[in-house]
Amino acid sequence: MAVILWVMGLSMLMQSCLCSVGQPDRGCLIWTPKGDDVCCEECSPGHRLVRKCGPSPKDLCTPCEHGKFTVDPQSYRCSSCTQCVGAQVFLQECTATSDTKCGCKEGLTCGDTRCSFCVMKCGKGQEPTKDRSCRPCPDGTFNDQIHQRCKPWNTKCPDQQIMVKGNAFTDSTCHNVSVYPSHNPKKTDETEKAWVLGISVIISAILTVIIIIILTTVARKNLQKSKETEYGNKKTPPLIIRPPTDEPTTLMTTAIECSFHEAQQEQGSSSESLDSKDSSDQLLA
Repeated sequence: MAVILWVMGLSMLMQSCLCSVGQPDRGCLIWTPKGDDVCCEECSPGHRLVRKCGPSPKDLCTPCEHGKFTVDPQSYRCSSCTQCVGAQVFLQECTATSDTKCGCKEGLTCGDTRCSFCVMKCGKGQEPTKDRSCRPCPDGTFNDQIHQRCKPWNTKCPDQQIMVKGNAFTDSTCHNVSVYPSHNPKKTDETEKAWVLGISVIISAILTVIIIIILTTVARKNLQKSKETEYGNKKTPPLIIRPPTDEPTTLMTTAIECSFHEAQQEQGSSSESLDSKDSSDQLLA
C-alpha cells in the first residue's frame, strides 16, 4: 500500500513539473494551464508560435522552415536567413536558431553589428565618415586604433613639464623639463652632420687634385727621359769597321776615322795604328 501511494505521489509531481516545462522534442518549451487548455510562454529554440493556447503544448509551436531562423521564443514567424552578397564574404551557415554570419573582403569592415553591409576600413590617423569613406583626423585630434573615431589631444600638463604636440597618430604628451629640455639638440646634430659631410667633400677634392698632380709629373718625367734617350742615340755615330786593304787611300781614310774615337782598344791595337800612320806618310812623300 505504501509503495502504491509513493508511485502515485511521484507521478503527480512529474505531471505538475510538465505543466511548467515541456520536453525538448515538443514545440512549446514552457506553458501554463488555462482551464482545459494550456498557454505557451516560450517555444523551443528554432520554433515559432502557431497559436498561444490550445489543448496540446506540442501543437502550439512549430519548427522554422528551411532557410529561416528565429531568436524570439514568442515570435509568430521566422526570419529569412541573410545572404552574403557584394563585398561580403560567407563565414558561418544559417541555422534554425541563428542567422548567417557574413564578413567583409580585405580592406573593408562591417558597417554595423550584424555586418549587413561593408564600409572602407579606416587606418590609424583616420576616421570613418557618414558616407562610408575615411578622412584624416582633423587638426587637434588623433586616432591610434583601426577604424575608430578621432579623439582630441591632451592640452594640459602639470607644472615643470612641457607639452609635446601630438599628430594624427599620437596624442600630445607631457615631459619633465629636466629630462627633455628642448628639441634643439636634434638641430645641432643635423648641423654637425652637415659640417662633417662638407669637410669630407673638401678632403676628397684635395686628395684628387694631389693625385692628378703626381700622375702628371710622373708622365712628364717619363716623356722627357724618353726624348733624351732618343736624342742621345741620334748624337753618337755608329762605329764603322772596314776590312783591311793595301791601298794607300784606304789606309789613310781608316787612320783618319780612327783618330776621332777615344783610345778604348788594347795596347797592341794602338801600336798597329801608329805603324799604319807611318806607312801612309811614307807613301804620300
